[in-house]
Amino acid sequence: MNRKVFQALTGLMWLALPITAFRFWLAWDRLPLRMATHFNLNGQPNGWMPRETAFYFALGVTALVVVVFTVISYVAHKTHAPDLLSWSLLGFFYLIIGFVYAGNSGVVQYNLDGQRVEIDFWTVLVPVATIALVAIFLGTKRGASLPLAAVIAEESHGSRAWSLLFIALLLAQFSAAIAIPVPPVRIASVVLGLLFAVIAVHIWTGFHYLFTSAGVEIRTLGFRLRSIPREDIRQYAVESWNPLRGYGIRGIGNRRAYVWCNKGVRIQTTGGEVFLGHNEPERIVRDLDAIKR
Repeated sequence: MNRKVFQALTGLMWLALPITAFRFWLAWDRLPLRMATHFNLNGQPNGWMPRETAFYFALGVTALVVVVFTVISYVAHKTHAPDLLSWSLLGFFYLIIGFVYAGNSGVVQYNLDGQRVEIDFWTVLVPVATIALVAIFLGTKRGASLPLAAVIAEESHGSRAWSLLFIALLLAQFSAAIAIPVPPVRIASVVLGLLFAVIAVHIWTGFHYLFTSAGVEIRTLGFRLRSIPREDIRQYAVESWNPLRGYGIRGIGNRRAYVWCNKGVRIQTTGGEVFLGHNEPERIVRDLDAIKR
């Protein structure tokens, strides 16, 4: 039943296309031939399109968002039954689609009566929802804490280069909060800036892998991300990591990767797969060998 409901709600996201088209159709004869479609931070138009181009552009952006979200939702429910993360992700997708529709509808309304495009509510809600989704993602698939046991080894894996990138993003967000005199934008910039600060510290300090006689524990910033009991480890091997798959904490369903470089060790467990990134993956293999012995 949960799968069918999840599939139905995934399909309903496509209603955003006819709803957007209907919004334009209702006002089509009253819209100017050249529409204002881009606005500055004060709500003043600074970009225009022909009416037909504006219509197809709105549909194109909506279609792109819906296609991406449909593919992700399909993969999420195909690999396992919908769980808290899957439902939260679907809710987040609906939120983003609502944001896109609000923007398109606001453009139509502005060109009808000059009413300012109101997205202040969304500029605060979307960053807060993003942080909530990240928290849910980190809280799932953690497994039970391992019992106290003798420590065999401890490894760490981070990236100073990626950390500097997020420090730059942090500075950009705080600069925007100071320079832009729009309260919702300032709030959103501060929220995103704080998120980037946490990410930058996490990347700088890296993932910490604790190998004990009871198994492997993965942590960052003192927070336990994952526990792998020794008896759940089936096999492991050094493998390369495709950069196109991204970095950080990756994966949905029964797969997780903790990686900031292009190599590491893939661990097959009774419940799925875990990829531990490391610049010297042979050390991870050595530590896993010690656990299994």
